[in-house]
Amino acid sequence: MNNLWNSNNHEDWKKALDNYYNAVMSNHVAIEKEMEHLDTTCIANMNVEEFYNFLYDKYFYWKYTAANRLATTRMNLAKYKANDHLYELEKIHNEIFNNDLNDIEKMLRSASCIKGLGIAGASGLLSLLFPDKFGTVDQFIIESLLKIKNLKEKPIIEKMNKNNITLKNGVILISIYRQKANELNIKFNTNFWTPRKIDMIL
Repeated sequence: MNNLWNSNNHEDWKKALDNYYNAVMSNHVAIEKEMEHLDTTCIANMNVEEFYNFLYDKYFYWKYTAANRLATTRMNLAKYKANDHLYELEKIHNEIFNNDLNDIEKMLRSASCIKGLGIAGASGLLSLLFPDKFGTVDQFIIESLLKIKNLKEKPIIEKMNKNNITLKNGVILISIYRQKANELNIKFNTNFWTPRKIDMIL
């Protein structure tokens, strides 16, 4: 990772991105492909029932690959229906699609209000809906970034609790994605690189 992060070879970066699916469990390849080509406009135009079903059936299954974690998060999400509080989810849905996408903190704060999602889960949702602005933050990202020797944010990342990523942590990590994607696009004269693709490589 240290060598790649400092590489000026575009092919090195493309190969690293192609390697993403080698780390995906075979039974999750289909949902990965589906989420990679998500129609954001379609999600934005969903009513609250449709958005709930998308989260329950698609997003949570994509994000939480461990069966026990999936069950727990779905149980939390189901409280919207059990308590007849779908109007709360509807408010969050509207916020996500009306907030300023450049405001990382506000976007993460809104998405993390969804029952069952912390900052990591919220970032994952945003990375699928707005891949040109967001990437997923989790323990594996922190571990990968700590392998980069000359990363200026490394002292800050070293202090992060990878098992309890805070809102502040999420803002810092997504800012790194944005900076790196912008750097690569300038370096290689392209608009191909996005924060989501940086997170996939990490």
